[in-house]
Amino acid sequence: MGVILFGLVLLSLAIWLGLLYFWGQFWRLDQQLEVTETPLKSLPVVCAVVPARNEAELLPISLRSLLLQDYPGSLDVFLVDDRSTDRTANFAEGVAHAVGKPQQLHIILGESLPPGWSGKLWAVEQGIKNASKLTPDYFFLTDADIEHDVSNLYRLVAKAEQENLDLVSVMVRLRCESFWEKLLIPAFVFFFQKLYPFRWVNNPNHPIAAAAGGSILIRKQALERIGGIQAIRQALIDDCALAKAVKKSGEAEIFSFPASPFGFGSLDSTGTAKTPTSSPRLPISVSSPTGRIWLGLSTLTRSLRPYNSLTTIWDMIARTAYTQLNYSPLLLLGTLVGMSLIYLVPPVGLLLGVVWGNWAITFTGLLAWLLMTLAYYPTIRFYKCSFWLAFSLPAIAFLYTLMTVDSALRHWQGRGGNWKGRVYPNPNNL
Repeated sequence: MGVILFGLVLLSLAIWLGLLYFWGQFWRLDQQLEVTETPLKSLPVVCAVVPARNEAELLPISLRSLLLQDYPGSLDVFLVDDRSTDRTANFAEGVAHAVGKPQQLHIILGESLPPGWSGKLWAVEQGIKNASKLTPDYFFLTDADIEHDVSNLYRLVAKAEQENLDLVSVMVRLRCESFWEKLLIPAFVFFFQKLYPFRWVNNPNHPIAAAAGGSILIRKQALERIGGIQAIRQALIDDCALAKAVKKSGEAEIFSFPASPFGFGSLDSTGTAKTPTSSPRLPISVSSPTGRIWLGLSTLTRSLRPYNSLTTIWDMIARTAYTQLNYSPLLLLGTLVGMSLIYLVPPVGLLLGVVWGNWAITFTGLLAWLLMTLAYYPTIRFYKCSFWLAFSLPAIAFLYTLMTVDSALRHWQGRGGNWKGRVYPNPNNL
């Protein structure tokens, strides 16, 4: 038993060494929008699209921050009232008049949700359709619960223009005030960055793509190139689906040339290896100027959405966790094994090593736990939480694992994807 446990702890340690050194430096928080600010040489036309379903309580803050952006170019806001029952549209009009910007706000009364669409994306589609009449250069897709820093849009546009990006997105600063928020919200950001290392997302030659739905600036031509919002109309994790579509649209063309006599095969358009033929060919890629995306963190723009209890955070994760696994039981099993090996084995090894008096297991488990804590600490510091919370990652990971299992159970019971009174089925079954 001791030999098996030592092997597991040693494997966990090796995984953490690999993650820290070879997994896109995901733990570093160096991809931030506010790090640099570049003067704009031109002023592109921007149309903001805000899907809003029963958001009257937050609009006096979120919509006000959007209408008062210091962006010197043309900015119009299209708020789509997604069949709200709390007078969202009336509150929005009141906010626009209160800040003296009624001419900049366009309220769209949402139509009934058609089959095959998620509610949010259907609202975004309607907003974009109306905003397109103004022939904007960019669409600014943002949520109704985001309080924007006054220069957020300016920085997004400057980033896109300076680096010729098709999509720029920031993960806004999530609310982290209650006990459960401090315990679980920084870990949400940490796990997201581990799943989608921002450096790899921002590398045009790397296939990983992601975005954060609260604040996305997308070039109009890029949206048209992927077939519009309709191309991802069923996506529940819509931000990452949009980023993936944009980045994939700019993939380099693959040209084949005769290979050396070493017998290498060739790759098809998806990167899958083909069986070598009598005349093997090697792929050579040519970089493309389109499809470039960027994702980073924001220290100033923040989410207003409160998560004051374990239940609210649990529901947020369980809503899409199984979707992230593509509704695959095998991926679910792999996730359970992986989470246990990476996060739970080190503290278990440490404790059992002490009990058994096996110092090899104890030391290895402690070292793996310390590496885990070291990786998590920058996120804890970013959210200004207690240093000691960095050591709680194993317990946090255990809770997230339970949430993922619950997400699968909800899906199998027909309750998956529940958001604001709507339950969305597995799109693979449609």
